[in-house]
Amino acid sequence: MKPELLKISNQSTHSFSIRQDMVPNINSRWHYHPEIELIYFHKGSGMQFVGDSIKRFERDSIALIGANLPHYWKFDEEPEYSDEHSYSTVIHFFEDFWSSTFLNLPENKIIKHALEKAGRGIEISAKNEPQIGQLINQMAASEGPARIIYLMEVLALIGSISNPKLLSSIGFTFNFEEADKHRINLIYDYSFAHFKDKILLENIAEIASLTPNSFCRYFKAKTSKTYLQFVSEIRVGHACKLLIEDEISIKQICYESGFNNFSSFHSTFKAITGKTPLGYKQNFMPKAVF
Repeated sequence: MKPELLKISNQSTHSFSIRQDMVPNINSRWHYHPEIELIYFHKGSGMQFVGDSIKRFERDSIALIGANLPHYWKFDEEPEYSDEHSYSTVIHFFEDFWSSTFLNLPENKIIKHALEKAGRGIEISAKNEPQIGQLINQMAASEGPARIIYLMEVLALIGSISNPKLLSSIGFTFNFEEADKHRINLIYDYSFAHFKDKILLENIAEIASLTPNSFCRYFKAKTSKTYLQFVSEIRVGHACKLLIEDEISIKQICYESGFNNFSSFHSTFKAITGKTPLGYKQNFMPKAVF
């Protein structure tokens, strides 16, 4: 399935672009671009899709996404009464904007290493790596050579992380066929709108303009996962959000996330996250002070 090619606007006065998105879901679609993307989610949370990875992102998450790696950020709906609205800093740059000779300098080996890892997508926590978040803020407020220096420092810090969290699997490949251009966004939109309900194969196949059998083969061939697995990951991601919020019971969360029985919810949640729902919830509970 083909993501949409997104053309990044860039001012002629800068060698790379920096913008601050104050409106969530401004690029809420499956897309890719030749520029590398560095995004810092200052506020807001939601689901992130990078290559074949589906998981939640939270405030203070940072991601470095390689060139032409498909991705999609789906922010959670914000309650009307919320006084803390989503916003993020988004940086786009070509890998060789400072020339391939520069990247091949011995001193820049660590930067080149970060960019190579970005081919699978790298996830960073600003809470664990506060200096990276601070440098991104300084970069956004800077002009002139300082912008490039801050970018170099950020990439050097990312490259120095000993065990970075890589998002997409090592075997992920994408077939950029023009005929598939809109299907993934149609499937995503429908899946997000209906994941709490039972999704009939006939309905999602119709959305993709395929027969049910063809849809199953097509989806598996293009994503290396079944559609059931895809929907399960969305449901588990939503359950993670509800577990963090800690406003309803785990059994209620099961049904609010689209699972029709608690046993299936428990086993699927553990298979995807490596934790039980209760174990996941306990990670976010305040620690007792004695």
